[in-house]
Amino acid sequence: MKDSTVFTEEFAPPAGIFGDYRPLPELYDEMALAQGRIRPHWQPLVNSLSEYSSKELQLRWEQASHVIREHGVTYNVYGDPQGTDRPWDLDPIPFIVTAAEWRIVEEGITQRTKLFNLILADLYGPQKLLHDGLLPPALILGNPRFLRPCQGINVVHQTHLHLHAADLARSANGQWWVLSDRTQAPSGAGYALENRIVLSRIFPDQFRECQTRRLVSFFRILRDNLRSLAIHNRENPNIVLLTPGPYNETYFEHAYLARYLGLILVEGGDLTVRNRRVFIKTLAGLQPVDVILRRVDDSFCDPLELRDDSFLGVPGLVEAVRAGNVAIANALGSGLLESPAFLAFLPGLCRHFLGEELKMPSVATWWCGQKKERDYVLDHLDQIVVKPAFGARSYKPFFGETMSSKERENLIAAIHEHPTDFVGQEQVELSTVPVWMNDELEPRPLVLRSYSAANGDSCNVMPGGLARVSTASEDPIVSMQSGGGSKDIWVMSEEPVTQLTLLLNSVGTPIHSTRSAGEVPSRVADYLFWLGRYTERLEDLSRLLRCAVSRAADDSGPQASPELTSLARMLVAMDYLPARFLESVDLVDLEGELLQMVYKPDRLGGIREILGRIRGIAFVVRDRCSADTWTILNMLQAGDSDDGLAMPIQGALARLNTLIVDLGAFSGMEMENMTRGLGWRFLDFGRRLERSDHIAKLLFSTLSKHVKTSLALEPVLEIADSSITHRRRYYAGAQLSSVLELLVSDESNPRALAFQLAAMADHIAHLPSDLPNTTGHSVDIKRTETLLQRLRRTRTWELAQAWDHNTENPLKSLLSDVSLELNIISNDLSHLYFSHTVPRVS
Repeated sequence: MKDSTVFTEEFAPPAGIFGDYRPLPELYDEMALAQGRIRPHWQPLVNSLSEYSSKELQLRWEQASHVIREHGVTYNVYGDPQGTDRPWDLDPIPFIVTAAEWRIVEEGITQRTKLFNLILADLYGPQKLLHDGLLPPALILGNPRFLRPCQGINVVHQTHLHLHAADLARSANGQWWVLSDRTQAPSGAGYALENRIVLSRIFPDQFRECQTRRLVSFFRILRDNLRSLAIHNRENPNIVLLTPGPYNETYFEHAYLARYLGLILVEGGDLTVRNRRVFIKTLAGLQPVDVILRRVDDSFCDPLELRDDSFLGVPGLVEAVRAGNVAIANALGSGLLESPAFLAFLPGLCRHFLGEELKMPSVATWWCGQKKERDYVLDHLDQIVVKPAFGARSYKPFFGETMSSKERENLIAAIHEHPTDFVGQEQVELSTVPVWMNDELEPRPLVLRSYSAANGDSCNVMPGGLARVSTASEDPIVSMQSGGGSKDIWVMSEEPVTQLTLLLNSVGTPIHSTRSAGEVPSRVADYLFWLGRYTERLEDLSRLLRCAVSRAADDSGPQASPELTSLARMLVAMDYLPARFLESVDLVDLEGELLQMVYKPDRLGGIREILGRIRGIAFVVRDRCSADTWTILNMLQAGDSDDGLAMPIQGALARLNTLIVDLGAFSGMEMENMTRGLGWRFLDFGRRLERSDHIAKLLFSTLSKHVKTSLALEPVLEIADSSITHRRRYYAGAQLSSVLELLVSDESNPRALAFQLAAMADHIAHLPSDLPNTTGHSVDIKRTETLLQRLRRTRTWELAQAWDHNTENPLKSLLSDVSLELNIISNDLSHLYFSHTVPRVS
């Protein structure tokens, strides 16, 4: 077959950074011919980028990488040491497609999505395809992805696929082929959107010059379709995105799409089924769910009817769907069509259902469940790829040309023993695209993932998609899990590109939402509460260590100064330093311990250990974080390494100063940018509770018998960021009475105990109070108010005087009682709001 792309212009020679680019022989290169000349539709981009030097393009790539890290774009490659922190790999050179060629892709994908819906409707309905012999029963009934409990369930609008993805590859003759389909929970659309945001930012002029079609219309249609699925609450449906959780490889995308589309991100444990309806566990009780956009695989969605060892799904979900009380996109059981064995039957099924030929051909496939096809596979093992037919077994693809004789024998035996479990496929030589590697452009194999979204009786194809490239030119597998990279796809428009926004619906009128603040899931509130606690704990520890490190840096001689000695012993009393510092404080020994608190990753309660906790919590609630907030959270991690163990103590001081500034920025974002809903209240509640506990323990540590209290007061004011206020107010050195007044009973000081308790009492007053008390616990505002009134009545000068005269310990008793009450309040809050599972009482 001849090259399917028709050009009317002369092919121009490459220039600049493209001058040394050499396509691989006998392969179709998307940008250049074998002679090295540039294809016309690439020419505007090549001309523009040719003005950049290699160094300038490298700087652009580094800028893109910085934006990706700033946005927290990650992809979890299982087994990778970076785990969930592995940054998304985006190549700076986009993939260009003409408008004419994309119309061919759109027509093929649209037809394919329509065909798949008809196939699924039959297989989970009358099953005429089986009765009429158009599909062999073993292909369906022997496939573990055929969900028998879903047989006969009516799906909304008779649409099984609301989001469909097809992986495309171009062979050497220029023909696009479908390699595989993703029909149960297609991933990558969110990454495609993020790729577009990043590339259009680093190449804005080139993006406009290419008249690139926007992606927003695709996501607007997807969102509107989800809203149309609502069965009960059609005016303002509750739509959730069901995720397997933060350890899934594409969790970033789940959180990203939930935030972008305005959905509630939930895990299986956030949902429950009551009376055949699905509810989300919120702070205001159980709220009904109308539509679920799932990113959990079929069989894991319901441990009651589908897979009993699943912890990711919702017991009773299938029954709720069967009763018509909730819509799921994609419909349960749609993963059946992900079996590559179906590719062999699609041409006949297309003629049967649509009366036309398949517009986008699939790669040649032979299912070994049929004798003729099995014989062909066995006779041509050296020329094809053998894959598992159903994905249920642990078999990996076998590339015949690279198999050893032993592997060949084992594979033949396995095919004879379980023939229905295997398919053979033609090995397609993938087309190549230029990829920026090692400061130059190199050709790499390409696979394009195209997406279609249901749109009434038809579907809408994303004008672009996700282009994936392999890490090596000889690598036959293009997969993100194997460490591959990605590209943005620029589909050129023949007409001026219109600006669209997701904020308008299909007729251009604003969408109004009446969603209540109570729809914060209990799990999310729990994480926000602890995010507040751990960020405050990190700030408190950073201020404490900065105070000690700065004094250690100024000291000279083998022994610490009296003030530093008192400070070290306070750290012992607060369980940060070992007890040996109660005897003597060697300066070198103390510096080593302080550096470990800053830099050692496994130091319990140290800086990096707390940072790890913050990272884990923030990752779970990232759909609740704005882009600016996430940028600040990423800044906290920027210096998270153990390199500082080899640094002087001044380096630790610089790291602590940076942390305190970044934490101040996070606090500012919380106070100035978060709406005052329940999510914010739990985040701030956690912060106030943690700060109260820290102040109480800090003051209590100054009363240790090993600490000279008078020498500890100035450091306490510094740690509590109240030194300037004290000097301005008292015009004298720190005394116990003045420090207690400022840090215990002064409600105007944001660092005082009374200020924190007043804020917590206000939060408790605004929390839902009509939850059923199933655990025997409640959060009693009177407990907090009683403690606050006790502080207001406290005469700090009398407490200081009693301590100075050693007549009694009312000060120790007060601080101990504060810590005890705070612990009770925290436990009651957790029992009532983070554990309930029953409906709200009306």
